[in-house]
Amino acid sequence: MKAAVLYGKEQVRVEEVTPGELQRGEVRVRIEAALTCGTDLKVYRRGYHAKMIVPPAVFGHEFAGTISEIGGRVKGWRLGDRVVVANSAPCGNCFHCRAGQENLCDDLLFLNGAYAESIVIPARLVQRNLLRLKRHTEFRDAALTEPLACVVQGVEDTRLRRGQNVLVIGAGPIGLMFAVLAKHLGCKVTVAGRRAARLKAARRLGAERVIDVGHSGDLVEIIRRRTTTAFDAVIEAVGKPEVWEAAVRLVRKGGAVNFFGGCPSGTSITLDTTLIHYSNLTLLASFHHTPRTIRQALKYIESGVVRAADFVDGECFLEELPALLAQMTAGNQAVKTLVRVRG
Repeated sequence: MKAAVLYGKEQVRVEEVTPGELQRGEVRVRIEAALTCGTDLKVYRRGYHAKMIVPPAVFGHEFAGTISEIGGRVKGWRLGDRVVVANSAPCGNCFHCRAGQENLCDDLLFLNGAYAESIVIPARLVQRNLLRLKRHTEFRDAALTEPLACVVQGVEDTRLRRGQNVLVIGAGPIGLMFAVLAKHLGCKVTVAGRRAARLKAARRLGAERVIDVGHSGDLVEIIRRRTTTAFDAVIEAVGKPEVWEAAVRLVRKGGAVNFFGGCPSGTSITLDTTLIHYSNLTLLASFHHTPRTIRQALKYIESGVVRAADFVDGECFLEELPALLAQMTAGNQAVKTLVRVRG
């Protein structure tokens, strides 16, 4: 089969690979829709991910498809079932799993290989995070389940609720998903970011105010000049230390900041301890997802709250993926791209 294989830093090649044989408890999924992701771009630029993927390895993790082969001792599934699969599954036995923090599992099993014609789903994922789709659910919609589940985790961790004023910093796919869910919950949403097309999307998705922060200047001052809103919660969806610091200065007394965007390894930030203490701020960070938030994300998708049409604004064939990743590194402005794994 054809698959995109990561070999190292900015080295991805589409080539013929031999599909692995199924082991007990596994299923094979014919991939019908795969989507690009900011995490995949980071891995492409870095050449590896210590927890998720070590090259050479098949690449990509957002996908949906149909079951094309079933291994021994698999129950409850049939050939042709339409499914979406998370990119990981917790062990269920470690301290964190028992404490209800499955996203922090000490033995989290990751899955990669979405940029291919098919993928083998390990037994643990079949048991914990393989979900059946409704007949009307489009594959490209379902492929949004994994990133949306991470956002669901962030929304719940931050305890967003109706009537709150929420600032989302960052207008990429994750920031836009935060805007959609916050709006759905009844929050008043402001999105601050760059690129006219993405800010236009934020407005279309329900943001009451959008702020173009440009490419230079003091982020805090730019936002404060554009609004007098006291923000109950600030979501940092950029992943830069200076934006983490800015987020703390933009939330109201007694408010909450979610440092959702992951910064480069080894970076650090400086915070005003007086501000944090006397403003009684809640500072937190959300990571990954759980089996429950995966299921909640799919519910949002299948009820029409989140649709691929609002996020997927590009398409390419699998053979074009290496060039697309290079373009994304150089500044391609697409929100998400659908990768067609078959011509």
